[in-house]
Amino acid sequence: MTEFNTGFDLAAVLPGGPAHGALRGVVVLDITRVVAGPFCSMMLADLGATVIKIENPKDPDYAREFPPLLTSPEGEAFSAFFAQYNRNKLGMTLDLSRPEGKDLLRTLVSRADVLVENFRGGTMDKLGVGYDELRKVNPRLVYTAISGYGQTGPYRRKPAYDNSAQATGGLWSMNGFPDRPPVRVGTIIGDLSATLYAVIGTLAALRHAERTGEGQLVDISQQDSVLSLTENAVVSHTVEGKVPAPLGNEHPFVKPYELYPCRDGFVFFGGYTDKFWRLTCEMFGEPELAADPEIDTMAKRFTPEVYERRVRPLLHRWFADRAKLELEELAGDLVPLSAIKDIGEVIADPQIQARDMVVDVEYPDFGPLRMVGTPVKLDVTPARPRGLAPRVGEHTDQLLRAFADLSEERIRALRESGVV
Repeated sequence: MTEFNTGFDLAAVLPGGPAHGALRGVVVLDITRVVAGPFCSMMLADLGATVIKIENPKDPDYAREFPPLLTSPEGEAFSAFFAQYNRNKLGMTLDLSRPEGKDLLRTLVSRADVLVENFRGGTMDKLGVGYDELRKVNPRLVYTAISGYGQTGPYRRKPAYDNSAQATGGLWSMNGFPDRPPVRVGTIIGDLSATLYAVIGTLAALRHAERTGEGQLVDISQQDSVLSLTENAVVSHTVEGKVPAPLGNEHPFVKPYELYPCRDGFVFFGGYTDKFWRLTCEMFGEPELAADPEIDTMAKRFTPEVYERRVRPLLHRWFADRAKLELEELAGDLVPLSAIKDIGEVIADPQIQARDMVVDVEYPDFGPLRMVGTPVKLDVTPARPRGLAPRVGEHTDQLLRAFADLSEERIRALRESGVV
């Protein structure tokens, strides 16, 4: 069994303190920007990997300019958006368009376990540091490439954003209301879903490399990722010839299972099974409705005409005069009913707080920052989502000194020439 690069430990300069976690000893080179790539490497960092964020000294990650911004007393700005997706990382700069920059990357790759990049297909190959080149340097390298359309196929070189994936992956056409134009999902679901698959693929490839010493290319497409989120759309089309259309807040066949208005907002109610329907009728003081022959079975309540004429009016009557938190308390552990909360309400939610899903980080010179925690909960090797994001090239000298074995004179020359 081949071990990871456990001989390299940057605990002295690693943001967030000593090395930790399930991925302790795994070294990740992060040549990414904005969200999909940085989020992937951030999750690996939260889980204990040593992640080195490599940026172009002339063109660093432009997400550093994204709002909201933290401001120091001296007027320096630092992006909280960037901080959230680049915590727990070391930062260095490297110009990969220069021969010296490519040589330095090869040196770093020879000692790393993973490289993550999120350029369009073929970009790293054009630079001469794509997977085929770097695996010659390190045969056990796990090379994770996240792009709009993947490393193969006719679209591989097309530029893409999250909306490109939502558009070409089918999700955009399904989202919204039937009497209006389709609506994009309100978050960057193409980026975020690609991130999750990239983490899964990277961990699987690491396991293979650990056992065999053989690395591989992990090829993640945002379009592929979005398509995988379209639930039953593919089989509905291939089996029945259906083209799913926007349904608003309804489910294609499960009823009741949608948004309902209440006194101070809206709730989601999903009590569609016979058990949950009976409990709901009892909860609202009308147990006899559970035995009503027109709506006493799930199949009958699924019927659109019956649902609209009998079930929906009942729910509107039960919910209309009650507040959403009152309804949540009433439902308790009995039936699936959830208040639809804005982000301020979510941050204050006791369940979110109990799960450490909003964490506090103190940024020197900028003050406190609250950011999203990690949803991966491990009881023996817990993730640490509280480390800092680096300034541009913050740890370049330490990394060149400790990880690339360069002398002070050589580091100074690289700085003077603009390679770092």
